[in-house]
Amino acid sequence: MLRLKKFRLTLIGLMIASLALLMFGCGTQPAEQSDNEPVKFKIGHCTWVGYGPLYIAQEKGFFAKYNIEPEMVIIEDESQYAAALASNRIQALGNVVDRDVIHYASGVDAKFVCAMDQSYGGDGIIASGEIKSVKDLEGKTVGLDKASTSYFFFLAVLDKYGVDESKIEIQEMTSGDAGAAFVAGKLDAAVTWEPWLTKASQREGGHVLISSRDFPGYIVDVISIRQDFIDEHPEAVLGLVKAWNEAVDYYKQNPEEGNRIMAQALSLSEEEIAEMAKGVQFMGTEENLRFFDPSQSGNNIYYITELASQFWTEKGVLEKKVDPQEIVVPRFVQEAARK
Repeated sequence: MLRLKKFRLTLIGLMIASLALLMFGCGTQPAEQSDNEPVKFKIGHCTWVGYGPLYIAQEKGFFAKYNIEPEMVIIEDESQYAAALASNRIQALGNVVDRDVIHYASGVDAKFVCAMDQSYGGDGIIASGEIKSVKDLEGKTVGLDKASTSYFFFLAVLDKYGVDESKIEIQEMTSGDAGAAFVAGKLDAAVTWEPWLTKASQREGGHVLISSRDFPGYIVDVISIRQDFIDEHPEAVLGLVKAWNEAVDYYKQNPEEGNRIMAQALSLSEEEIAEMAKGVQFMGTEENLRFFDPSQSGNNIYYITELASQFWTEKGVLEKKVDPQEIVVPRFVQEAARK
């Protein structure tokens, strides 16, 4: 099953936020409600198992428990995310940290309030038999998608092992195409995701050089919410975080039923959902507390935000770095953990 999280924001997509009102008109405000009515708002995301617990929260009544009524909106073309948020067509977004840093830098005032899942073996670098280490990538041809979070992951790997990107010949293509090209023997290595990590061995000597299991906390999906919605409905944001945590707990205790709920919502088979879920770790109460704790050494949301900001500034995607303190809002994760 090809991972469907692929239409990542391109450089041209940075212009979308400024054109949002032209594209979407004046936008749509969340429906008003009386004191007794649930707070209604919209959460955008693409088809990916990492967002599946939202639907568990909906079906199991966790949203209703906290008097909120979010509507999940599937947007496969992620280049539309910035415009949808900026125009208030959606008030919240499930997306990977490094891409949302780009959104924020482009003028979309949406903040990180909760982590959803992290890739844990579902993404990686596959390589030919002669490539035994990351250093061995020098002088080799690597296929990857520079408009995806795969590029951020690749840069993080190179940075850790002290490898200069300029010494590698990069061929730009989608992550799925990179995986297929590698198996066909057309590349020395590829930055891709499942099922291509498993399929790497179909090529003689092909193997997984590095996976996100070796870099936990680097590819993390978060819930970003517009600042004006946070200001107006802080209790709804807290309710969303609590409902998410309860949905993750429910899934851990009831994986088969959880897979059924997510499969139906995402129009995938239960087998596909179960296979995709093997490569991720859902992040609930305890995981969020650790990830939003700046005292944790490395691999917290502040570190990853800073790293993404640094990389994208160096690559010319951002004009200036984003301060993690501006975009990370830890209070909801902290309050949700208080019983």
